[in-house]
Amino acid sequence: MSSKSNVGDWNLIVDKTPLIGSMNMAIDDYLFQSLGEKPQTYLRFYRWEKPTVSLGYSQRVLKVVDVANCQRKGVDIVRRMTGGKLVLHHKEVTYSLCSSDGETFSTTLPESYRLVSQALMRGLERMGLKPGLADSPPDFYSKGNLPCFSYPARNEIEVLGKKIVGSAQKRVGYKFIQHGSIPLEEDGGLLKSVSFLSGKENNIRMISLSQALGKMVSYDWVVEHLRAGFSEFFGIVLKPKILSKKEKEATLDIQKERYESEAWTFLRR
Repeated sequence: MSSKSNVGDWNLIVDKTPLIGSMNMAIDDYLFQSLGEKPQTYLRFYRWEKPTVSLGYSQRVLKVVDVANCQRKGVDIVRRMTGGKLVLHHKEVTYSLCSSDGETFSTTLPESYRLVSQALMRGLERMGLKPGLADSPPDFYSKGNLPCFSYPARNEIEVLGKKIVGSAQKRVGYKFIQHGSIPLEEDGGLLKSVSFLSGKENNIRMISLSQALGKMVSYDWVVEHLRAGFSEFFGIVLKPKILSKKEKEATLDIQKERYESEAWTFLRR
């Protein structure tokens, strides 16, 4: 079932050039902060300049990340403004959706989360996959420190019984941001080496798009299908947007003050 948006046009940002983690997080943060009272929606797709671990807002670094191994392997560490668990961003498509359109997305986190998942599923179906929504995960995953892709959370997306999209959301009143990771290729070995997975926890329940489709796929190809899926599901027109000079300066300020700050990244506040 489709969900008709009450606002005809959304802003579409597709970053062709991979960016460092602190800038990716700063742009998402800026877009969320820029939302006003008038219904407005941004859909953004992006990728990462180098392998980067992102942490949920409340996670403690030393409990979930092998910092020394990250440094040895050249893996960056950033903290998201959203909740959730550790994600290794590497060979993937990352999406973010920021909106103040409470009528389209409702004013509850579970409902808006489900709607975004359904739009993502429409894009995956266009690729030839048969995705489904997951049920609630085991208690030990919800309460523990396992990485995001260890189990699908409720209303996250599965293909062939494995998690294919990992997402997190932050909501303030009628405004929210949801962003998530969609692996193009499997990289479980690097994930295990930078997180504290023990031998008993080696069965990471994730699948990449290339594994699910049985062929290698490109960033551009995946973005096109996901973009079309959002447009079809919500019945909207996606209007390409490029950040202005003033907007870029604002994101640089956020990057410097927050996402390049050790106080933010390592919870020293």
